[in-house]
Amino acid sequence: MITNKQHPPFLITSACLVIIIAGVQAAGSLIVPLLLALFIACICLPPLHYLVKKGISASGAVLLVTLGLVLLGGILSAFVGTSLADFSQNLPSYQERLKGQTTQLLAWLAGMGIDISSQAVLDALNPAAAMGFAGKLLASFGNALANTFFIILTIIFLLFESLSLPHKWALIGEHAPSTKAVSKFLTSVNQYLVIKTWVSLATALVISICLAVLGVDYPLLWGLLAFLFNYVPNIGSIIAAIPAVLLALVQLGADTALYVGIVYIVVNIVMGNVIEPRFMGKGVGLSTLIVFISLVFWGWLLGPVGMLLSVPLTMIVKLAFEASPNTQWLAILLGPDVAITKKPEQQTRSEA
Repeated sequence: MITNKQHPPFLITSACLVIIIAGVQAAGSLIVPLLLALFIACICLPPLHYLVKKGISASGAVLLVTLGLVLLGGILSAFVGTSLADFSQNLPSYQERLKGQTTQLLAWLAGMGIDISSQAVLDALNPAAAMGFAGKLLASFGNALANTFFIILTIIFLLFESLSLPHKWALIGEHAPSTKAVSKFLTSVNQYLVIKTWVSLATALVISICLAVLGVDYPLLWGLLAFLFNYVPNIGSIIAAIPAVLLALVQLGADTALYVGIVYIVVNIVMGNVIEPRFMGKGVGLSTLIVFISLVFWGWLLGPVGMLLSVPLTMIVKLAFEASPNTQWLAILLGPDVAITKKPEQQTRSEA
């Protein structure tokens, strides 16, 4: 006979968690488009509510927002799609030229008395692989958006549901779930996504203009990459900068590559440390370590899209922990650092 003593609740919970994670990973091809649709729908909520407040019907507001999305997606595809195809076609030649430059650098170091095995360096740290990595990431995101009709249709249903859900809960009455936690979650995630999207757009625009002025090929493509990876915390800006710097090195030389690196550093310092904190307030309510761990975990589970959505997904987990008294301690561990304050009686004793 199986008893709880033989199988503690912790082990049962852990086993269920492993099964759920394996199921999510197996169903990634279905879950990723749904998450993208939810992500885009959250960004569309402010303009949708604005149109409804202006007296436009729910159907008309959803139609206008959807048409705006389709128009924006068409413009983006027209400008970036050609660049992506051209870059993918020229990628092997860029990789070969970059390998050649690396070999020349190692030969120069050998002439200066620094003997380094070129094959060992290329095996351990191959700069040409970064170019291929950028191409794979862009291709992965393109594959996730391949089923565009399914994503747009899901967004439409989500927007309609967001408008009708409060009315449904009002009809349920006292049996309706508490709206406090849901409202807190929607406010936090929506605020984060909207602010992050505007900051990412500004970052992409500035970087695209600077790269075009410097003469680097495919500035819109690198602007798109900067926009996407600005959602990735901590290391997203570094990942977005590497292929652009390497392309500038291959195409225009070391001086231009240095200028491109400076552009990325300045833009990300200003946007990440000045502009974004001013509008984001105290941040997303997550520990820096948890943000990095979530980046690795969701990236492993769902691929590049999981990396882009790592912070919102972790915020969902944190808010779920906050809803139950038994798991609130986990929410505190996931949260940011909290200053330790003295209790009133301790403060009175210390003053005495």
